[in-house]
Amino acid sequence: MEKYIVKKVTEKKNINVEVPGSKSITNRALMLAAMSNGSCKLKGVLFSDDSRAFLDCLDRLGFQLDIDEERKQVTIKGENGCIPNPHATINVRSAGTAARFMTVLLAVCGGDYVLESSEQMKKRPMSRLLESLREKGVIIHCLEQEGHFPFEIHSKGIKQPDISIDTTDSSQYASALLLAGAVNGLNITLTGSRINGAYIKITLRMLEQFGIKYVEIENAKEKTGEELKKYVIKKQCFSKKEYKIEPDMSAACYFYAMALLLGVKSKVKGIHLDSMQGDVKFLYILKQLGCILREEADAVEIDATGIKSYHGIELDMSDFSDQALTMAVVAAFAETPTKILNIAHIRKQESDRVQVMADELKKIGCWTEIIEENNMTNVLIVPQTLHGAEIDTYEDHRVAMSFAMAGLKLEGVVINNPMCCRKTFETYFEVLDSIY
Repeated sequence: MEKYIVKKVTEKKNINVEVPGSKSITNRALMLAAMSNGSCKLKGVLFSDDSRAFLDCLDRLGFQLDIDEERKQVTIKGENGCIPNPHATINVRSAGTAARFMTVLLAVCGGDYVLESSEQMKKRPMSRLLESLREKGVIIHCLEQEGHFPFEIHSKGIKQPDISIDTTDSSQYASALLLAGAVNGLNITLTGSRINGAYIKITLRMLEQFGIKYVEIENAKEKTGEELKKYVIKKQCFSKKEYKIEPDMSAACYFYAMALLLGVKSKVKGIHLDSMQGDVKFLYILKQLGCILREEADAVEIDATGIKSYHGIELDMSDFSDQALTMAVVAAFAETPTKILNIAHIRKQESDRVQVMADELKKIGCWTEIIEENNMTNVLIVPQTLHGAEIDTYEDHRVAMSFAMAGLKLEGVVINNPMCCRKTFETYFEVLDSIY
């Protein structure tokens, strides 16, 4: 499917859907299961381009896998911190989690590896992580551009446990080190602007769920006065026979946002307000905009049936930025301007999402301005008369899924290359068709 023509909704009806498992939790669970001692069955697994890339890497590294896509299950025979095939070539494709997690895992466990990727992943930052590993004696040869994929790793394992990583570019660097810490033991110092990020919190919660012990030293400060955090993880053996993965809150948020846009109720099965995923904050933004938020035994419902219009708001999205594009589309239909704050880091994701946000909103008639102020990147969105347009997606799944929502309100919205959504939600447009 090269183009998807979004059907404008003419007859409102309530939304009741299921979404796949969380990408963030799936890939963390795959890594932890592979590091564990013995077999671990993962339930509710997301099967998408990203998770299949991770599974392919594990397969090439020699791990025993039992994959059942129909039941959404994967069983992995963990090798207690060892890599079965210590001389391998893997390809992380466009998966940021696989890219960062595998790099650290292979460096920590030791061996000789070639790590390849898609052209898109070659553009994403890796230099801070590679330099931190080099400082610990890991030999890394970048095969094309320095600080980027592809590269070789030659490692005898990290024997010096003290390691520091700057989280400014990506909190995945920190998560990768935390996940791999139990192999040989690591003392991890986090610096930069995202030491308390939502995805780091997911990682720490999952360490606890898998039985990995760590010590957190909060708000330590170096002589520079820079805020940092330290985590001490000793070498340890752990096991987990079974682990259930939460539904993907990021995916659910599109259907919750549709409730506000269309003035209907939207219910997503399996979602709960105590989710460890940071994007749960988006539900409270919808509540702030007038929606009623209800938690049921097996779902969360957003009720926007009484809302005829809503005002724009100003909000910091640094800690749930996967919903920045979703919020941008919601903002386009507001009565007053919206200002999204502190999203500089999303310039270095699958696309430059800040620029893409501005460019694609302008196509549908919404005035936008990117503002650099107070050491932050902010976007001002001013609603105007909106109209249909062809939306370019830049091989970015979140662009495709968020701007499809606009087509439910506007005639003539066309999504180019819609199947880039395979990265995290390959049936998104099928689910959309099933609703309307």
